[in-house]
Amino acid sequence: MKTICIAIAILVTLTANSQQEKHQKDSFLLLEPIEVKAVRASEFSPFTKTNISKKEIEKINLGQDLPFLLQQTPSVIVHSDAGNGIGYTGIRIRGTDATRINVTLNGVPFNDAESQGTFFVDLPDFSSSVSSIQIQRGVGTSSNGTGAFGASINISTNEANISPYAQLHNSLGSFNSLKNTIKIGSGLIGNHFTTDFRISKISSDGYIDRASSDLQSFYFSTAYFSKKSSLRFNVFSGKEKTYQAWYGVSELDLKKNRKINYAGTERPFDPYDNETDNYLQNHFQLFYNAFLGNRVEFNSTLFYVKGSGYYEQYKSNKAFSDYGITEPIFGGNPITHSDIIRQLWLDNDFYGNIFSLNYKTSNSQFTFGGGWNNYLGNHFGEVVWAKNGLSLPAKWYDLDAVKKDFTIYLKEQTKISNHVSLFYDLQFRSVDYKINGFRNNPNLNIASNYKFFNPKAGITFSKNDWLTYFSFSRGQKEPNREDFEANSNQIPKQEKLNDFELSVENKKSKYSWKATGYFMHYKDQLVLTGKINDVGAYTRTNIPSSYRTGIEIEGAVAIHSKIHASANITLSRNKILDFTEYIDDYDNGGQQTTTYQLPDIGFSPNCIAGATFEFLLSKKLAINLLSKYVSKQYLDNTQNENRKLNEYYLQDMQLHYSLTFSRIKNASIILQANNIFNNLYEPNGYTFSYLYNQELTTENYYYPMAGRNFLIALNIKL
Repeated sequence: MKTICIAIAILVTLTANSQQEKHQKDSFLLLEPIEVKAVRASEFSPFTKTNISKKEIEKINLGQDLPFLLQQTPSVIVHSDAGNGIGYTGIRIRGTDATRINVTLNGVPFNDAESQGTFFVDLPDFSSSVSSIQIQRGVGTSSNGTGAFGASINISTNEANISPYAQLHNSLGSFNSLKNTIKIGSGLIGNHFTTDFRISKISSDGYIDRASSDLQSFYFSTAYFSKKSSLRFNVFSGKEKTYQAWYGVSELDLKKNRKINYAGTERPFDPYDNETDNYLQNHFQLFYNAFLGNRVEFNSTLFYVKGSGYYEQYKSNKAFSDYGITEPIFGGNPITHSDIIRQLWLDNDFYGNIFSLNYKTSNSQFTFGGGWNNYLGNHFGEVVWAKNGLSLPAKWYDLDAVKKDFTIYLKEQTKISNHVSLFYDLQFRSVDYKINGFRNNPNLNIASNYKFFNPKAGITFSKNDWLTYFSFSRGQKEPNREDFEANSNQIPKQEKLNDFELSVENKKSKYSWKATGYFMHYKDQLVLTGKINDVGAYTRTNIPSSYRTGIEIEGAVAIHSKIHASANITLSRNKILDFTEYIDDYDNGGQQTTTYQLPDIGFSPNCIAGATFEFLLSKKLAINLLSKYVSKQYLDNTQNENRKLNEYYLQDMQLHYSLTFSRIKNASIILQANNIFNNLYEPNGYTFSYLYNQELTTENYYYPMAGRNFLIALNIKL
């Protein structure tokens, strides 16, 4: 696999058709609404970024979750609980997990306020309504919502469709995967009004046993445009029901039955058939944009998100007293234990406002913006059935959380000469978080306030075909909900990141290349150490110092008018200066510790590479070859060879064939073959160790991905 990595590195130094890329980029920028411009990095901003257009998204959107559509971008690794990219999925960028990646939808925060993760399964097929995506690697420019602590993903749907349209997107594939999407739009009516609507349904059995998904969503947007202002209202919703597959597969079972699913198996004989996760999420967004003269743009956005759902579990031989349930009497004697079915609920409200004021002169652009949001989360659990009887339903915990977030920032980019521009970005963020108990520790109340000042600055030099920049960015982030349960006497500290980026880019008519070096130094990063909290669960702990450093190289070349190639590679070193591991000691009680010097940070491979070859065989037929390589990565922070994910190489292929029919604007068939070499690989997992009978035992669990599998789509535009 090392030769593959080297080969991709050589290809990366080749090229790209920069005239075509520049045209796409110009179109991309013209489509950006004000609310999106405020949080995105412009072409000459000193930040590392990748822009993805609507056309590129449509080529690869066959029903898999949004992270899988980003897999070929630099430094990205994706994984899936169900093993085929439908249902619960995850993404890492430069080794940074989803809880540290800031995600916005039209500038509106999307990260869950408490876990700070992103659950794209809650918005199935949202990609079909997306007009553009920008990924910023590193801290990036100031955004709204949770702190960008290694990357950000800015998603826009607010594109103005001038012409009326109707589209049908249908795909089917392995594991009974099926996607049906209908999109219609009015176009611009009377030079003022436009309306867009989409409805989608996705279903799949999943690669892992019983890891099924039943996903539904819709998107509606209407807007009014005048010469100086616009008003847009969006409402979109997603409903998901997925069979749980989040336990992974043990190392022993991986060799015998890599598709095994432990969820629901506490029920005797057959697994419980409704061991599912159920969630409904509704989004409402109201945008007002105004041009105040020739130089000033203003945006104000009101938003509200309503989420409600639960996951259901069959639990065997549980004590009624653990659930606060009166023990039933049978034959004059109390029954203390029973099999039960329980539901763990989350009912939440998230609302707020974002705003931005943009002022332009001939040489400068100022952006003053920010926002506030309020989160109300109600966590509760119900026992809905017991084998030995109970009064229904029985609620055994009912806990609230409130989180308030306020952000304000000032950005300026000024051209000080024909070739040099300066940038600065000053952000202040305040977070007030109150937690009224946890499920396993209901008497622990938390009241924390964090205040962050995050400065950013950089310089850009551009001349002819060259562009180079250097920047410094500060990022800070509050702990997640689970981190606060660590110890009643020890509140976790905020995490801090200093990010340095240096980039050089060259574009020619036939090729382009870009090299970006980065150094990301963390202070008090929260990582798993094996230490247990007050209720016996493993918890993250602040470590004093750690870093990520590396180089990202991107390139593309027009080898021939009908053959295009592009590639990227990330070579990195990701280290913790001093790391202490805690291991449960079942022989003597408590935990033992081991100290490591400069171990690798977990889930941080030293090499991530991707390549794409496009062959235009005719005006109607194109074939794309998509390659991905990820070197080995460790399941924890000990750099132990017995606790790792093996390297893997993926080869996918896409075939695009255009059809011609009368009265149909465009029709195409897309055939996608994933993992065509049928490699068995696992991009995610977890581990824990313990001492018993004076022996160290390590338990590794993995999330296997599917071998060779297929998707085929028929897309029609009327």
